[in-house]
Amino acid sequence: MSKRRGAALEGSPWTPYVFIFPLVAYLFAILAGPLLQEFWISFTDTSLMRPDAGQFIGLSNYRFIISDPNFHQVLIVTALYTAGSVVFGIGLGLGTALLMNHDFRGRSVARALVTIPWAAPSVAVALIFSWMFNAQYGIFTILQKSLGLASGAENWLDSTTFALPAVLIATVWQIFPFSSVVILAALQGVPSEVKEAAIIDRADRLNVFKTVTWPTIAPTVALISLFTTIWSLRRFDIIWILTGGGPLGATNTLVTELYREGFIYRDLGTAAAIGMIGLLIASVVTLLYYGASRRAEMRARGAA
Repeated sequence: MSKRRGAALEGSPWTPYVFIFPLVAYLFAILAGPLLQEFWISFTDTSLMRPDAGQFIGLSNYRFIISDPNFHQVLIVTALYTAGSVVFGIGLGLGTALLMNHDFRGRSVARALVTIPWAAPSVAVALIFSWMFNAQYGIFTILQKSLGLASGAENWLDSTTFALPAVLIATVWQIFPFSSVVILAALQGVPSEVKEAAIIDRADRLNVFKTVTWPTIAPTVALISLFTTIWSLRRFDIIWILTGGGPLGATNTLVTELYREGFIYRDLGTAAAIGMIGLLIASVVTLLYYGASRRAEMRARGAA
């Protein structure tokens, strides 16, 4: 009897939902209350000093945010930071994974060393890079001087030109090991016989990668891109410790602006509205990913 039930469950289209339901229920129980409370606060004039005395003001917070030119800059900086994190973080991770996928002496040690940045605490990473960007003794300043690119008298983190690239360098250094390890695992699933057949047909390495390797790892890269995008939209610690969103808003993202409105200006209503806008952006990105993934799956089935 139990074997029949197991077979029926295995062949049922509801099987994936049965396994994922406990996790969804747990997340809903933990997150639903705070999200609903944040949604309500975004329509009020709640202050941090009097969190229980907020009055309903409708869409005033949203109208204020959308009409504020500074918030437009926040959106631009957030988009640039997110795009840079995804492109350079996954690009460096892909390159590292391709190198780690080859046989060479000390490969196991190299794979272990690659994971160190991901394991390092974000606070420690931010402090280390703040020293590296220092105008007097930072390694980046010394590199600038040796290459003759600049006098090196200016701290990168105090420059409206270099602050965002500096934050991106620190971010990419910490996040690329995750994509590297995951892509490396996907590379292990590339059929070796197909690669050998392509090599026998005199295909060069680039064509082997384009026709054999990339189609296999593309879904994994797309999923990592989604995760990296969402994590970049909500990343706070590195940005705040390095620059605090400055100088002059050059590194001010949605999350740092939310923190500033809520805990410096003590306007919880506006902060909650910013948080809901960030949630909306993340939801749209997720829906676009799943839509593209669904279309790609249907095309693959049609081609088969």
